[in-house]
Amino acid sequence: MMAKRPKQISVTIDNTPVKVPEGTTVMQAAEKIGIRIPRLCYHPDLSLAGACRVCVVEVEGLPGYVASCSLPVWEGMVIRTNSPEIRQARRDIVELILDNHPMDCQTCERDGNCELQNLAYSLGVRERLFAGRRKEFPIDDSSAAVVRNPNKCILCGRCIRVCAEIQGVYNLSQHGRGFTTVVGPAHLANMDDSVCIQCGQCINVCPTAAFLEKSSTEIVWEALANPDLHVVVQTAPSIRAAIGEGFGYPPGTPCTGKMITALRLLGFDAVFDTDLGADLTIVEEAHEFLTRLESGGPLPMITSCSPGWINFLEKFYPELIPHASSCKSPMSMLSTLAKTYYAERKGIPPEKIFMVAVMPCVAKKFEAQRPEHRMPNGRPYTDAVLTTRELIWMIKCYGIDFTKLPDGEFDAPLGIASGAGDIFGTTGGVMEATLRAAARILTGKKPDRLEFTEVRAVEGLRDTYVAIGERNLHVAVANGLNNAKEILNKVVSGEDHYDIIEVMACPGGCIGGGGQPYPPEGYHVLDPGLLRKRASALYTIDSAKQLRESYENPALEELYETYLGSPGSARAHQLLHTSYRPRLPRGIR
Repeated sequence: MMAKRPKQISVTIDNTPVKVPEGTTVMQAAEKIGIRIPRLCYHPDLSLAGACRVCVVEVEGLPGYVASCSLPVWEGMVIRTNSPEIRQARRDIVELILDNHPMDCQTCERDGNCELQNLAYSLGVRERLFAGRRKEFPIDDSSAAVVRNPNKCILCGRCIRVCAEIQGVYNLSQHGRGFTTVVGPAHLANMDDSVCIQCGQCINVCPTAAFLEKSSTEIVWEALANPDLHVVVQTAPSIRAAIGEGFGYPPGTPCTGKMITALRLLGFDAVFDTDLGADLTIVEEAHEFLTRLESGGPLPMITSCSPGWINFLEKFYPELIPHASSCKSPMSMLSTLAKTYYAERKGIPPEKIFMVAVMPCVAKKFEAQRPEHRMPNGRPYTDAVLTTRELIWMIKCYGIDFTKLPDGEFDAPLGIASGAGDIFGTTGGVMEATLRAAARILTGKKPDRLEFTEVRAVEGLRDTYVAIGERNLHVAVANGLNNAKEILNKVVSGEDHYDIIEVMACPGGCIGGGGQPYPPEGYHVLDPGLLRKRASALYTIDSAKQLRESYENPALEELYETYLGSPGSARAHQLLHTSYRPRLPRGIR
């Protein structure tokens, strides 16, 4: 039976008639005829707040102005979006917001990429007409990953909504009234003392610089300038799928080779591929999964490479910690090998190696500081984590013309990776790569197929069965932690039995991480179209490689033969596996 088409509504916008489906807002109807009404608090993938009032319009028959983002159209509605009075009202609103905003645009981290700044320019705000008291709140930089600056907050509420509606964490809310209103965790606790999982999605949706990742650029510059250090860098798979956006490339353009060359020009002594760490994770994880499958548990096994998800697990679902894979993330595996295996091969003292990881995820900054990921002498295996945004800035700061760079190659021995490692950067990729490895182990031969498209889940959630040999595995893939809750609650209640579950904290997986580039024109944060394009870059890289299975990686074969022994060996467990624990404060789910 065909779905019933929604009723069509006839309205007039700025003397132009238009028909739109019932339920369409005034803002959406205006966009149908090419009118983009200014907005700040509005986000197409979050609930409607109508808080900023920048999007006001006039509606014939209604007194005053109305917020176009939240008002549905009705039959015969007559709307004016651009009268002189409306334009002046919007400008007054923005001027009032600016009156209570710091006057440091030129030194602000979002300068040139700030929605408030861009809106003020487009509305013709050329001077500050209002003067008065300014809010003065302390900056909260207690977190290892996320800095909260309430003085730059415009109370749009996007951070509150993404934390609740997409991540299910509910860490942020408005406190106080009137002039003293401020956004922060419960009881205005420090971010480090809250249920924040440090995923950074609040940073992504913030239109100003009220939320930012904690910068690591200065310590990386210092390390690169230190002749006594051997500075190496590793890059996560999703970086190559998104870094080009920072230099004008269309979304979905793979830029692996240019990225490598840029890193060499910055002065890194070696450039390694986190994809090798992903291959290693796949081999260890597949071995762990099949061991659990044969021994009876604990099942389901849940992937553990997303640090935002692990933070969520420890605070919201601590009873499921035994189900998490004990494998370190690819970043932590590679960092560990750099200061053990690589250090021995090169004859470099581990304390002289400075490991930088370029990651899409601000929670990786927290992961790098976890006590579980430190050397026996207490020093971290990963010394600094840069987000994609930070690396883009460093390349530009250095005067490198990214678009004109030749393609470079990763360095041995930690630079050879399979296509299975590349797809780790998108949701479902960990599952797909693990299934490739599990199929080889269970059947004892090369898998009949390498692409498990049924577990690719940019839309947020997949719950399906996959046949591997004579087994029919019940698998689930979730990205965005509200989606994960749906599966995790079934596990806790015993409602359903799963064999293996992949959880990624960020929407779309690493390609939508909290440290990825702010979207180019025509896209927005959380945009499924943008996420699909970034994912397609990784699938393109994978399909073009001759080496597509982790078990075929010659670098891994040598690593196990000469150093680790075998998957799941005592040495592999010592170096490549970890443990987790319940942490406070406990989240409410």
